[in-house]
Amino acid sequence: MQRNELPEWKMLEQHAKTFESFSLRKELKGHKARQKNMQVESEGLFFSYARNVLNSDTLSLLLDLANACELEKWQHRLFSGAQINESEGRSVLHMACRDKHDVSFTVGKENISEFVKDSLKAMETFSTELRNHKLRGYTGKPFTDVVNIGIGGSDLGPKMVCHALRHLKDGPNVHFVSNIDPADISETLKNLNPETTFFLIASKTFTTQETMANAQAAKDWLLKKARLSDVGKHFAALSTNKDAVKEFGISKNFIFPFKDWVGGRFSLWSSIGLSICCAVGFDNFNELLKGAHTMDRHFQTAPHEKNIPILMALIGVWNRNFLSMNSLAVLPYSQNLEYLPPFLQQLDMESNGKSIDRNGNRVSYTTGPILFGQAGTNGQHAFYQHLHQGTETVPCDIIVLGKSPYAPEKQHKMLNANAYAQADAFSYGRNLEESNGDISKQVDGNKPVNLIQMEELSPFLLGQLIAAYEHKIFVQGIIWNLNSFDQPGVELGKILAKELLDSGNSDTYSKV
Repeated sequence: MQRNELPEWKMLEQHAKTFESFSLRKELKGHKARQKNMQVESEGLFFSYARNVLNSDTLSLLLDLANACELEKWQHRLFSGAQINESEGRSVLHMACRDKHDVSFTVGKENISEFVKDSLKAMETFSTELRNHKLRGYTGKPFTDVVNIGIGGSDLGPKMVCHALRHLKDGPNVHFVSNIDPADISETLKNLNPETTFFLIASKTFTTQETMANAQAAKDWLLKKARLSDVGKHFAALSTNKDAVKEFGISKNFIFPFKDWVGGRFSLWSSIGLSICCAVGFDNFNELLKGAHTMDRHFQTAPHEKNIPILMALIGVWNRNFLSMNSLAVLPYSQNLEYLPPFLQQLDMESNGKSIDRNGNRVSYTTGPILFGQAGTNGQHAFYQHLHQGTETVPCDIIVLGKSPYAPEKQHKMLNANAYAQADAFSYGRNLEESNGDISKQVDGNKPVNLIQMEELSPFLLGQLIAAYEHKIFVQGIIWNLNSFDQPGVELGKILAKELLDSGNSDTYSKV
């Protein structure tokens, strides 16, 4: 049975018809308790959904749909290590990397908790020794720069976190290279010193085309000054392919493996997060893990109607499938979070951008939205015009920090004033009378907004935020009956590119 054939889905379709004249302006002004009743907290992370086009009946019906889709059973399967990534025959247990309650996670009959402890200890030792200058380059100088070479989840997550926590940076400069375009590696290396640069090669298989091309370019750059025997002092591998790593010239002591139960876009919690440890220290990385674990526990134990990831997911399904909204704008009012939208873009669109369900059937309903965004206030001067007066309604997640680690405080207050003003503008709009009869200045409002407030941009709260989005996407995959943990559509382009390269026709524009 397709999901949209469920009685609970049909009831939501009928319920949606009652919202043709719904007014957020009236709801927010007429029901003062709405904002209080539609807010949930998890240890300093506040999620308010009062500015959405819904009511308490909507939420009840959405929870009924979640029950019909056996969400609770799927939550248990996720955390128990069942192979819910059926197409690849894998468990999905990135949560084990951040467990802080000594839960025995198992894959098959293997207890993976010891592997996690050993991995974290190795990351702590390496990053501490690099940061305190115990590790040195081929001329004996300490490392001033670390270059992470990876793509997709091996780049977007660590880069986002390092940038988000840059106010805590007290280690080497950390750079990220991902694109196979030679401009990326060339521009990164041109101002660095081979004597003081260390490379992290992030590729589980150590065969990823873009990553290995850039790794070889980095190696060639080093060898212009150093000897082949020096490579092992300047490279580490975040990989499981020990033979290929050894052949590259990397010491076995500098191999940091991770298992196939950690998917690429969920991998920043694993050894892929080593660049984070180098930038801000292992203690801060551990706080990031603690925050994510706190959200894991919240997701497992909070009632569904008070559960932040579940509410985020169900509201997204409501907007997508029943109010026919195609996109989601993520708008963090923090320059340090400017890389959050592209990180979430991969997390969401690679997970649920699918039209074939778990049973191998083409779905007859819409699935994952198009996700985009930019840091505020910059986005206000780029695409907010479309959000306010365009012909499509775009739901928004507005993320606000209570405190800033930067001075002057006056500017942070201005930033937050803009965030809350935009939330009001999306909700209330400006009617024709308020526009002095000028229809071109009229703003309809009634735009759905999730307001996510964090007391501060700490590693702990950042960990909670990321994990909340991870679990949200999992829940939506269950509602849509998708495998959110594979990415078969990504492979076709890789295959065709290899065919072009092998044929010697890589410079042609197309097969036409």
